[in-house]
Amino acid sequence: MRDMEEKFSRGLWVRLLIYLVLGHVFAAFVYLLFEVGAK
Repeated sequence: MRDMEEKFSRGLWVRLLIYLVLGHVFAAFVYLLFEVGAK
């Protein structure tokens, strides 16, 4: 049971990291769109 718990928490951290990176990439993309559109 303990092994399963460790695997689950590691998967959760990996998913969290991926969501964080994707969120920043998306935010940068939207920011670029507005910067180019303002000019």
